[in-house]
Amino acid sequence: MGNVYRQLYAVKDEVTHTDSVTLDSSDSNKEHNIATDAKVFTLPAISASNLGETFTFRNTGADGNNTVTISPASKDAIHGTIANAAADSVAGGVVDKDLVNTKATANKGDYVTLTAVSLTAWYVTGGVGIWASEA
Repeated sequence: MGNVYRQLYAVKDEVTHTDSVTLDSSDSNKEHNIATDAKVFTLPAISASNLGETFTFRNTGADGNNTVTISPASKDAIHGTIANAAADSVAGGVVDKDLVNTKATANKGDYVTLTAVSLTAWYVTGGVGIWASEA
C-alpha cells in the first residue's frame, strides 16, 4: 500500500546531507536537504538518457546560517526565475555557473527544483527564497 500511495500522490524520498555531494540519476526525483554551511550539490551532466530528471534542494539550516550551492556540469547551465516579494531571483543561464542560496538572505525552508530540459540546460521549475547566479 505504501508504494501505491507514494505513486498516486507523488511523494518524494527525502535525503539529508551533511557534506558536499556529486549527484547521479539515482538521486533524481528526491528532495535533498542540507543544514550544514558551505556545501555544494553537483548536478549530473545532462545527456539524452537523463532528460526530464528533477532534483529539489532545500536549505534546512537556521535562518542566515547556510550557503547552499548548486553546481551544474561544466557544459550545462541553470536557467529560470524564482519569484519573490522583495526581488526575483534569476538564474542567468551561463554555462558552468553555480546557483547559490546566499547565507545573508537564506531562510530555513528555501528551496529550488531543477529539471533537465535540454542537453545543456537545467530549468528552475519551482522555488522559494533568494538564489543568486554565480558571477
